[in-house]
Amino acid sequence: MTDATDSTELLTVEEMGRADALTIGSGTVGILLMENAGRAVAEAIVARFPQGPVSVLCGPGNNGGDGFVVARLLAEWGWPVTLFLLGPRDKLKGDAAEAADRWPGAVHPLGADAGKGASLVVDAIFGAGLSRDVDGLPADVIRRIGETGTPVVAVDMPTGIDGNTGRVRGAAFAASLTVTFFRAKPGHLLLPGRLHCGELLVRDIGIDGRVLDEIAPRSFVNDPPLWSSVFPRPRLDSHKYTRGHAVVVSGDAAHTGAARLAARGALRAGAGLVTLASPPSAMLVNAAHLTAIMLTPFEGADALTKILEDKRKNALLIGPGAGIGWETRDNVLAALLSGAAMVLDADALTSFAEIPRDLFVAIKGYFAGPVVMTPHEGEFARLFPALAAGGADKLERARLAAAEAAAIVILKGPDTVIASPDGRAAITRNAGPELATAGSGDVLGGIVLGLLAQGMPPFEAACAAVWLHGEAGDCFGPGLISEDLPEMLPAVLRDLLRHI
Repeated sequence: MTDATDSTELLTVEEMGRADALTIGSGTVGILLMENAGRAVAEAIVARFPQGPVSVLCGPGNNGGDGFVVARLLAEWGWPVTLFLLGPRDKLKGDAAEAADRWPGAVHPLGADAGKGASLVVDAIFGAGLSRDVDGLPADVIRRIGETGTPVVAVDMPTGIDGNTGRVRGAAFAASLTVTFFRAKPGHLLLPGRLHCGELLVRDIGIDGRVLDEIAPRSFVNDPPLWSSVFPRPRLDSHKYTRGHAVVVSGDAAHTGAARLAARGALRAGAGLVTLASPPSAMLVNAAHLTAIMLTPFEGADALTKILEDKRKNALLIGPGAGIGWETRDNVLAALLSGAAMVLDADALTSFAEIPRDLFVAIKGYFAGPVVMTPHEGEFARLFPALAAGGADKLERARLAAAEAAAIVILKGPDTVIASPDGRAAITRNAGPELATAGSGDVLGGIVLGLLAQGMPPFEAACAAVWLHGEAGDCFGPGLISEDLPEMLPAVLRDLLRHI
């Protein structure tokens, strides 16, 4: 089986069903796809686990059919296999029924003790296409096996995890390994689903990649193939002005550190010049900390407008340490009239909590350039209260917010979602726990700014910045503080540019 892990498309459960149907409609028999899926799981098990007694738990649909194939192949390869089925065998249909007919062993009714005595459990009960909460006997089985700590290998998706949202539906297995097919689904990457999947393998099983042309997926894994074609590469004839001039707005004398972190992130991300626009009260403290980053005074929206009259200053970040209130609102609205690309974070977002429509109307204005918003969940709830309270999953909330605001939205977290007003969205999988430290988000805003200053399209710039931020955190590892993140970017960028 070939590895499809490097593919960036994410398919919803419904889109995966279409991929199956299009493949079968073009002449590939369904049982072949099922055999290939089962073989992919069995091979992954043999490669990762010591041989021992296996309980294979099969459900009444095609996921259960995959489980029958896994059981047969493991038994043929010498593993002791016991198979348990939820529901009557004579109710199986289509390819699942055929896979069951190929299984030569006994079929036991699924019971609460199905995992007893097993060194490994294969979960093929429901898969990604779960339509209701798991309760009753399956929930009891999940609980009992969880209590034993027996490793679980999930076929397609751990039973109980919604394939589209990553939510737990009633009860869910916590798998050590999940093997899915053709393309991953949003639920594999969104929390808490990602935590339940363990190691994720994506395997090709004979589905022609050309079906994606008809399906036209709009969700992606945030990995370099998604944006590498437009990532800025240094040119021999470049100079500092061709690489863009980024501006970061500083807070007052007591709140300057966040803006300096962002400015450093922008400079390390490749912006040719970075200027910190500083209130007069903060000029001395900022000057004491800056070298390559330039410093200019400003006080009020008119002064910020004057700074941005120099059109070489083509990207601006406002929010980190800016202060919450009318002064920040005025600065944001003035900057939007300049046409510069903008990153709005932290206080710049919260300042519009009482009147978010004013911000959205300004972003849609004739003079506004591209805008990227970088809220965490709290800031998101303040700016989009109806969406936050509406019960939609994270991917859908980010999409709806991007459409409402006419801006790229980076909804931050360990499963950061980047959404565009045109419906595209990407989910990040490389953000480690080290990034949960004060100032980390300020550096992220600066990285976005630096890429926008170099002319990278806003959705791709946002995706690339989130990925670089995650890689920098992973590269440093435990003990990371926000000041370390910009200093890790040269190594991350060097490795990236070697491979794209």
